[in-house]
Formats: sequence, C-alpha cells, structure tokens
Amino acid sequence: MSKLGKFFKGSRSSRTRTAPSAQEALARLRETEEMLAKKQEYLENRIQRELALAKKHGSQNKRAALQALKRKKRFEKQLTQIDGTLSTIEFQREALENSHTNTEVLRNMGFAAKAMKAVHENMDLNKIDDLMQDITEQQDIAQEISEAFSQRVQFADGFDEDELLAELEELEQEELNKKMTSLELPSVPSLSLPAQPSRKAGMSSSVHRSRAASSRRTEEDDDFKQLAAWAT
Repeated sequence: MSKLGKFFKGSRSSRTRTAPSAQEALARLRETEEMLAKKQEYLENRIQRELALAKKHGSQNKRAALQALKRKKRFEKQLTQIDGTLSTIEFQREALENSHTNTEVLRNMGFAAKAMKAVHENMDLNKIDDLMQDITEQQDIAQEISEAFSQRVQFADGFDEDELLAELEELEQEELNKKMTSLELPSVPSLSLPAQPSRKAGMSSSVHRSRAASSRRTEEDDDFKQLAAWAT
C-alpha cells in the first residue's frame, strides 16, 4: 500500500466526530499567524528601545546599559523563535490547503465518474453501431442525389443531329451562292465609232475612250477587291 493510501486509511480510523474541518483549521492557523506577526512587531520595537537605552547609558551607567543589552538579546531570541514558528505554521497551512484542494478534486472527480457511469448505462453499443450505419447510408444517398443533379440532362427530341448539320451546311452554301451572284463582274459596253472622224474629233474620241477604259479598270479592281475580301 502506498504512503498516501496508508495516510487516508489512518486518518479514517482515527477520525472522531469532534475533528475540525479543513476550513476551521485553516482559519485557526491564519489567526495564529496574525497574532505572531503582531508579536514580531512588538519585539522589534522593544529591541530598538533597549538598544537606545544601552547607547544612552553607555559609560555613565554600565549596569543599566548591560541590562538593556541583555533584554535586547532575549527579545532577539524570542523574535528568532517566532520566525521559526511562523515558518512551521506557514508550511502546515500550505499543506492543509493542498490537502483540502486534493480532497475537493477527488470528490468532484468521483461525482463526475458517477455521472458518466449513469450516462453510459443508457447507451447500447449495438444501437450506436446501427445509428452510425444509418448515417453512413444516408450520406451515400445524399451524395448520389447531388451527383445526379450535377449531371447534364439530355431530353430525347426525336431529331437526328447529323441531318440537322447537313441541312445547316446546305443553308450556308445557298447563302454563299447568293453573295457570289451579287458580286459578278460587269460587262464591257460596246462603243460605235464614226465612219470618218476628223482629227480633232478623233483626238477627243481617243481621250474619251481612254477615260472610259480607266474607269472600267477602276471598277473592275474594286469588284475584285470586294470579292477577295468576301472570300477571305
């Protein structure tokens, strides 16, 4: 058996109904400490007074000076004893406070253990396993539902996508043919020349033909540029 167990066993066997509680013992110890502290203060004042008397009498009254020093020594001895007693009381008070704290901790831990035991008595491990399985199944179902909602929905409309693409290509080709037709090159107009033009008239007619040819080339160049741009 450990020392702690022997201590508790001995304290239970020797406990009587008149034994003070920890709070009462702590209160008594604090009162004793206060009393000894006041005694310390009294002795320190007496020591100072006796020291002053010894200095006062000095060589004039050696007997009185020696008596003052003797009393001073007794007071110092008592003061030293009180210091030791206070140290012992302080140690005892701290030990009692720790014992009281440990007792309260032990009592509260026992109370908590009883409460935990009562809670666990109402629990069945088999029921807990069944509950966890149900939770896992419901989570799997919820995951499947989420995945089903996230998938792309495709409705059957009865149309062939290849046929629709072919029809779309025909429409595009038809539109292209219309644009090509609207961009056909203009025909060159025919000019009738006079039978015997004069030199001046000939020069004027030549200038006129040159200007007309230049205008046609310009128009043809513009048509070719439009056709090239559309084809691109």
